[in-house]
Amino acid sequence: MLDKKYEWKLAASVSDDPLIQQLKEETGLSSLAAQLLIRRGYRNLDQVKHYLSPTTADLLDPFDLHDMQKVVTRIETAIAAGEQITVYGDYDADGLTSTAILYETLLEMGAQVNYYIPKRLQDGYGPNQAVFERLIAGGTKLLITVDNGVSGQAEVASAQASGCDVIITDHHELPEQLPDAFAIVHADLSPDYQFKSLSGAGIAFKVATALNDEIPQEKLDLAAIGTIADLVSLTGENRALVQFGLNVVHLTERPGLKALVQQAKVKLNQVNEETIGFQLAPALNSLGRMGDAAPGVDLLTTTDETVAQALAKETTKKNATRKQLVTDIVSEADEQAQSQQDQAILLITGSDWAPGVLGIVASRLKDKYNKPTIVLAKTDDADYKGSGRSISGFNLFRSIEPIHDQLVAFGGHAMAVGLTVSPSQLPILQHTLATAGKEQLAKLAGKPTLTLDYAVKVDDLTPQLIEELQQLSPFGTDNPKPRFLINPINLTGLKQLGQHQEHLKFTLVGKNRQVDAISFGRGPQAVELATVATSCQIAGTLGENEFRGHRRLQVLVDDFHAVGPVILDRRTKRLVPEMFSRTGLYIFFDENLRKQLKPYFTDTSKAVLATELSEIPKWNQAFFVDCPPTSAAFTTALQQLKADEITIYFYKKRYLLDGGMPTRQQYAKLFKFLETHQQIELRSSLTQVAQRLKIDGHLLIFMIQVFSDLGFVTISAGHLQVVTQPKHQTLSTSSSYQHRLQEIDLEKELIIREQSQLMQLIRQAYKS
Repeated sequence: MLDKKYEWKLAASVSDDPLIQQLKEETGLSSLAAQLLIRRGYRNLDQVKHYLSPTTADLLDPFDLHDMQKVVTRIETAIAAGEQITVYGDYDADGLTSTAILYETLLEMGAQVNYYIPKRLQDGYGPNQAVFERLIAGGTKLLITVDNGVSGQAEVASAQASGCDVIITDHHELPEQLPDAFAIVHADLSPDYQFKSLSGAGIAFKVATALNDEIPQEKLDLAAIGTIADLVSLTGENRALVQFGLNVVHLTERPGLKALVQQAKVKLNQVNEETIGFQLAPALNSLGRMGDAAPGVDLLTTTDETVAQALAKETTKKNATRKQLVTDIVSEADEQAQSQQDQAILLITGSDWAPGVLGIVASRLKDKYNKPTIVLAKTDDADYKGSGRSISGFNLFRSIEPIHDQLVAFGGHAMAVGLTVSPSQLPILQHTLATAGKEQLAKLAGKPTLTLDYAVKVDDLTPQLIEELQQLSPFGTDNPKPRFLINPINLTGLKQLGQHQEHLKFTLVGKNRQVDAISFGRGPQAVELATVATSCQIAGTLGENEFRGHRRLQVLVDDFHAVGPVILDRRTKRLVPEMFSRTGLYIFFDENLRKQLKPYFTDTSKAVLATELSEIPKWNQAFFVDCPPTSAAFTTALQQLKADEITIYFYKKRYLLDGGMPTRQQYAKLFKFLETHQQIELRSSLTQVAQRLKIDGHLLIFMIQVFSDLGFVTISAGHLQVVTQPKHQTLSTSSSYQHRLQEIDLEKELIIREQSQLMQLIRQAYKS
């Protein structure tokens, strides 16, 4: 059954708010754009102006962050003393940009600095004691973590005891016990810092700002990429960082960034938050997922164009390999997920899966089943290592954190975690997840909510509308792209796409306009969607698709559902008892057939004639059992029927279309035969006559009936008598001839009609 993935909630209208006119006059916003901002809490002109055009005043004082002055003093001391500084990053896009920001900044200050990006498989997430020890043995006197560190109590303590100071800059959720580091820069430790949602790159940028004592404009591009990639809240200071950063990206002189954009087949001046979120960031992430991510920092910081081109090509190649791996693993992991339908939290394990892509796999399964999902793969040392992704409102980090000391490794935040678990710890993890699932998910029963900003028709989706709403970009977490509830007249051109036919493309049809649409992951529902094409609502965002230099509007579909009853096409030539096992209203046009099938109905079902429907209350399920005698009879029945689901059997024992209408040659052959056989005993001779004339027996009976109608023959007591010198008449004037023609036309209209056309006919009749 075609059903919504989400509970749709159309935002309350604010079209009569007097602030709309003021915003239109003062800022040039369209009415739709002004309404959106008002609904999202921007209630005065000053707020809106800062939203649309942030200034450097929107970037907060970095020294309001915890330990920032202490950090600056320690770094300056290290530079003056010529101490070796190591920036210890992370292997995702946020970690790579964080590392690049701080590494470049320290180089420019004259520091003796290098960086280390942990290898996902060997080193794991966050501080690694063996790596720390190697770095310290190699001369490092100051370790600065970026985009990680707060979960490394033991590792930090060991480094500090070895005489190497550790500065932690991080944004991940704080554990109950903080590491005993030299200093920790984290917004959640900073009561005076008014914005708490900086990414790792955002925190690194604030450290760079404090070290420079001014905003390092040339590093805003990296800050924007890290901020978008890590899906942190795109409001407040993050919005300013991204808006400034996109402007810098458009003018960037970074050879690596320019080469990466070129590989993505995007023009530099057209890079936006979607380009970064769906193309550049996944490409950077693929490095860490497929091996060593350190070349990502090289790519972002190199000044050599030849090196940049080579690194960008290799990054793109690894991203393509990563995509294929994800597709293969998701297919295998989904089999386990289906067997865990009764579990509140999915825990999926595998043996030969690439650990680097398991976060993506977890995210795909989480989206499909709307459940927090953890996907683990067995490593060479027999431990299970992987990632978890959560759903809105469920804190996955807090669910596992109470047993973090019993796991090999653990870190993350509410929506995403990374962990390593020994085989003996799997039962502990399963029990903890089961308990947490019962406690937290009980509050989240039902489908997730999808907020829709506007209800529109297809004809309302214009290039001008995109331009109006583009004034409110960049969009992202907590500031999503406007989402529309769209009411098309019809859906056409349904086509499955992708290696496994997993995606769905179609066209939304309006009165005067058609708009392309694509729905990712809903390919298997193509047939179901086709059955409701004329009565379907679409929820999605509006974008543009460029192909061979031409840009076209395109709806990115989040969800869809049928309006009105669900219609199931089960047309059949054969009735079996199982077809009447469901509770429902069974509708007949033939009273004899209803009586014949009466023993097969349950006590909770009801069998009625179509002529009785006006007196029948609404049922959940209704079934049209036999084929109606006319199209009008079926239309009348639909207009009187009240049901949530309609199943069409349209049983007919024999289709006249199979035999069609007799040919002139067949009529002539029969007539010639009758001229030489003036009398025929039908009961005993009919089969032999049919065989001799090579005419189907049922068709022969019909032809004889036509001759009887026209007075060519008489039939009495089973005997056929040829009439001598009958009146000349045209075959088509026979009532039997006309009735068969009508029945064949009805079969064409209802029995063999294409499914999509039949569904359209039914829905139009049902709504009329």
